[in-house]
Amino acid sequence: MTPASLYLQEDGGLAFSTPAANPVGFDTYESDPANPVPYTQEITFSSTREYMVEDQRFVSTRPDVLVYETEVLEQDLTLAGPITANLFVSTTGTDADYIIKLIDVFPDDEKEWQKPEEKYLKAPMAGYQMLVRAEVMRAKFRNSFVNPEPLVPDQVTEVRFRAPDIFHTFKKGHRIMVHVQSSWFPLVDRNPQQFLDIYNATDADYLRATHRIYRSAQYPSHLSIGQLAGK
Repeated sequence: MTPASLYLQEDGGLAFSTPAANPVGFDTYESDPANPVPYTQEITFSSTREYMVEDQRFVSTRPDVLVYETEVLEQDLTLAGPITANLFVSTTGTDADYIIKLIDVFPDDEKEWQKPEEKYLKAPMAGYQMLVRAEVMRAKFRNSFVNPEPLVPDQVTEVRFRAPDIFHTFKKGHRIMVHVQSSWFPLVDRNPQQFLDIYNATDADYLRATHRIYRSAQYPSHLSIGQLAGK
């Protein structure tokens, strides 16, 4: 298996090539702890595994979720091995969560799924955004889980972290999508977006923050697949 890297591009693009020589390319969103991105649209009192196959379109249009997508695949593409997220970020706060989601986007003309011999059990599949892998990094632990470090406001910082390994085939006619966001509630507890002891935080400690995700030749945010970054 040949290692590959998926690079975030301008205008919501995603490609296996590095971004053009643009030294200031980035995308911006505001994360508000009072309105976090939910991990499911279901009304539930317990965490179940069904969220792992839930159509991600319910968050794709939120202004605090960045969406990047490849062109339509012209042939089947299998991605296998470890995933390393390499994000170049800056924020107005001193801490932040960064969540990446790798998604398989089905064609708009995909036929609905029907369970054999159960004609009433069907599911629409056209345009389905299937969650393949996801992971979070609390940025203060980006260098060590023992010795947390604050982020410097408005300073570009590399945040690198592992996601679960993958072995998935994106079929011809599908697209590959990546989401970047800073909350995933309540699967991940809210981050005050300040460098402090969260267990003793008050309501007033939870602040809005503006985040930049860089996608330039100088700061090429990407997912490395098939090998560990730097190896």
